[in-house]
Amino acid sequence: MTTSPAPRIPEAVHRRRWAILGVLMLSLLIVVLDNSILNVAIKTIATPAPTGLGATQSEIEWAINSYTLVFAGLLFTAGLIGDRLGRKKVLLGGLVVFGVGSALAAESGSPGQLITYRAVMALGAAFVMPATLAVLMNVFERSEQPKAIGIWAGGVGLAIAIGPITGGALLDHFWWGSVFLINVPIVLVALALMVWLVPDSRDPKPGRLDPVGVVLSVLGLVLLVYGIIKGGELADFTDAKVLATIIAGVVVLIGFVVHEKRSDHPSLDVTYFRNKVFSAAMAAIALVFFALMGVTFFGVFYTQSVRGYSPLESGLLMLPLAAAQMIFAPRARLLVDRFGNRATTTAGMLLIAATLAAFAGFEADTPIWLLEVVFFLMGTGMAHIMTPTSVVIMQALPREKAGSASALSNTFRQVGGALGIAVLGSVLATSYRGGIEGSLGALPPGLRDTAGESVEATLGIAEKLGPRGQSLVTPAYDAFLHAMHVTALWGTGVALIGAVVVAVFLPGRTPAAEAGEREPELISTGD
Repeated sequence: MTTSPAPRIPEAVHRRRWAILGVLMLSLLIVVLDNSILNVAIKTIATPAPTGLGATQSEIEWAINSYTLVFAGLLFTAGLIGDRLGRKKVLLGGLVVFGVGSALAAESGSPGQLITYRAVMALGAAFVMPATLAVLMNVFERSEQPKAIGIWAGGVGLAIAIGPITGGALLDHFWWGSVFLINVPIVLVALALMVWLVPDSRDPKPGRLDPVGVVLSVLGLVLLVYGIIKGGELADFTDAKVLATIIAGVVVLIGFVVHEKRSDHPSLDVTYFRNKVFSAAMAAIALVFFALMGVTFFGVFYTQSVRGYSPLESGLLMLPLAAAQMIFAPRARLLVDRFGNRATTTAGMLLIAATLAAFAGFEADTPIWLLEVVFFLMGTGMAHIMTPTSVVIMQALPREKAGSASALSNTFRQVGGALGIAVLGSVLATSYRGGIEGSLGALPPGLRDTAGESVEATLGIAEKLGPRGQSLVTPAYDAFLHAMHVTALWGTGVALIGAVVVAVFLPGRTPAAEAGEREPELISTGD
């Protein structure tokens, strides 16, 4: 007769564990929700004042990427600080900073202020996400952890689903800043519940901080992304400043890798990448979000600027993508069990490539149900990539490295998304400028340059000119559609590269066959 292990969680904490999980999910929800809400607001923010801020396309890209890059760059260090100072303290502090940044972002008077305050929000968010998972692991017994982690991860899917709808509803009734101000009351509720319910915990042997690594990683990524976005803005990647910035970013990132290899307490253990399976799974995650964030960026302008849908309608159009992920992500293991990781993930990548290629055929009068089908298939492809690669990443490293593997996966997701917006956004900007320039000859030189930046800039100037500007509307739509087609094909190429990577390097059915009856246990633990 076997005896069950003695509980390691205090009874008082154990009794309120599900309530604590609810508070943690609320904290996670607002951090993830913010980016998905912003997706439907970018067209409004690009609209000239007083409706929006009149942000250029490059400024919109930075409003998204300032959050993403700061968040990704600080994730590891924030987790270590939480281990050292106490997870509850770090959670409370992170939420306060996120709430203050949200309030400031809502009152931004210029695109530059919005970019700065989004970075402040990311500073808070970077401390919230790793701490929520660390607290969860310390309030649930080992037997309940897989179930709790599954619910925690479901919060991300929920945020993806409700974010665009919430943002659209707010923009239909309030000004653009409401998409940020909505975070403040949620933060206040989360803080009150956290003080009341959540216990504190810390690592008795916390890792050492790596400030040099953090600075190098953030600086390198910012320089690289800045150079790419600037090249798109100028429609000239041979410009000396653009080339110098991109090269400087690459050099700093190489310096980061060298520093991490030599450090005895690296923020990113680059030795993990000697494992080809681990590297391929990470590449797959980064490439999926590279393509997805780029599509989301131009998709909003397609549905709102060209098709004329409201922000709320645009948000509702994204529902099939989120619904497919929520339906198929929990069931992706069934295909992995039958066909293996390699076949399942490769098929998912090819499906993503096909949906991106479909955007290259969309016109102003394409039946909207076709867009819905494409979004659903895109979500299906993502579900059959994210679940298998997450399992592969967790199983490729020793179990005690699970926390690092999870943080690294999230970092690559954020960096992939940031580069997707930068690269595909720059392709969109360059293609659009090339397509619209021939129609701007009648404008004064100063206006001509501004009007060529994006479809929203052209339409804004056309509106200011009144009847004289109507001749710009149709060329603007035509130039945008052409730019969208070109950008979609670039995204398709990236997805096909991802398909080749996973087809070559991910394991097939052999590891599952060797694991035999033990595989379900391994997978449920790692996911």
